Amino acid sequence: MTEAGAEPGAEQGAAEVEGKQPRSVRVVLLALMIAMLLAMLDNMIVGTAMPTIVGELGGLEHLSWVVTAYTLATAASTPIWGKLGDMYGRKGVFMTSIVLFLIGSALSGMAQDMGQLIGFRAIQGLGAGGLMVGVMAIIGDLIPPRERGKYQGMMAGVMALAMIGGPLVGGTITDHWGWRWSFYINLPLGVVALIAISAVLHLPRKRAQARIDYLGAGLLTVGITSIVLVTTWGGSEYSWGSAMIMELIGIGVAALVGFVFWQTRAAAPVVPLHIFRSRNFSLMSVVGFITGFVMFGAVLFLPLYQQSVQGASATNSGLLLLPMLGAMLVTSMVAGRVTTNTGHYKVFPIVGSALMAVGLYLLSLMDTDTSRLTSGVYMAVLGAGMGCLMQITMLVSQNSVEMKDMGVASSTTTLFRTLGSSFGVAIMGALFNNRVQGVMAERAGALGSKVTEQSAQLDAASLAKLPAAAREAYQHAVSAGTHSAFLLGAVVAVVALVAAVFVKEVPLRGAGPSTDASGDGAPSDSAPAPKSAPAPKATVTETV
Repeated sequence: MTEAGAEPGAEQGAAEVEGKQPRSVRVVLLALMIAMLLAMLDNMIVGTAMPTIVGELGGLEHLSWVVTAYTLATAASTPIWGKLGDMYGRKGVFMTSIVLFLIGSALSGMAQDMGQLIGFRAIQGLGAGGLMVGVMAIIGDLIPPRERGKYQGMMAGVMALAMIGGPLVGGTITDHWGWRWSFYINLPLGVVALIAISAVLHLPRKRAQARIDYLGAGLLTVGITSIVLVTTWGGSEYSWGSAMIMELIGIGVAALVGFVFWQTRAAAPVVPLHIFRSRNFSLMSVVGFITGFVMFGAVLFLPLYQQSVQGASATNSGLLLLPMLGAMLVTSMVAGRVTTNTGHYKVFPIVGSALMAVGLYLLSLMDTDTSRLTSGVYMAVLGAGMGCLMQITMLVSQNSVEMKDMGVASSTTTLFRTLGSSFGVAIMGALFNNRVQGVMAERAGALGSKVTEQSAQLDAASLAKLPAAAREAYQHAVSAGTHSAFLLGAVVAVVALVAAVFVKEVPLRGAGPSTDASGDGAPSDSAPAPKSAPAPKATVTETV
């Protein structure tokens, strides 16, 4: 089955490309990985440069909006980019998102005040929303699911590189070239990706006859924006029971209910609800949400614990996560190879969810006496679990829909992971802050309450100024806070384990015809297209 107006036979071409032109496929994949790196690296580089930016531009009271504007624009635009790629062709839409991201980067580097920077970061975020979705959807077009496991290690490696290298690169660029280059550095990388994709990648063109679902896009944008603002502001800018948070929750719920209702009536819905009829797709959305919930919570609290309690340096904060990221990279590569060689994948969501729950429980046991070696082992267990899940969730999701829905499947899975990260940071953060402030008040009395009344997270300079007794109390408080946060994460990870158990192992496309007729796999495109079907193919050129 192909989309109305699309060139027929794209599925067959996509399935054949890997075997015919592996060298050029690798060139395209390299360009895609650069684009993925741009999306993941940006916030980590900019985060390191923020103190310098505030020192030059001022506007400290608006500091959080530099990150929030980017996050909001990225989350709200993600599903729309996916749908546009399905309707009008992935190559052009993906290149448009790169260009928009680069325009936002250039403008951000030229910002003269905080207001301009926030606006330009929103433009940058709009482009970033299409980067991850475009990468995943194009890989879904070019490489059959059975072969896709080979490249999981590459994608996991990019993620690890961004998390480890981001703070280091951001600090180096800011110190030697100035904060504006933390944005300008995106330009040469983006241009390389654009040239490679333009020259080498050729996908069948699509001519969608239906109009864009503007009402659905608007309702979804309002709903996602409200959710992200609730999780960003709740417990920090506003109390959870404040009128602002309640109003945002009401607006978000109303918009999302209206969106779901409208999607049943729209001619070309932004998120076709029929993709959720696949049991595997729905279960992988749950697993992806929980993976995002756990991962970003861990990335937030582990460096804080190691700096506050174990006395680690904040300068190389990315290196503190090396045990987790290294284990994630190794297990992702192993999972990909095994999936490619055997065609079996159900074991990985189950094992990954179990390891994730165990790793989080172990991390919840850390106290003020836990050694770096012990905490490193615990982090490695968590990383091994996430490595089994990070790419498998996308692989199974894409294998559960028809080729014409590849974009919306990729964007919806990415959106669930993004929303999971927002909820994880907000809920685990609220639990951590309350626990830290309670323990500080208990151990250090009025002084403890005063120390943490502004924020439960102290930087190294503030921590060094505390009296010895208050500093010791704070170390115990951080240990108690991380215990509560990680214990919550372990409980949430059990939900992912339950969801993974119910995944049905449907043959991956490229592994032979599917015998499944239940709708849990890709309905009509699991079997190869007839050889006699004359059609343009998804190809990459032989030479660069």
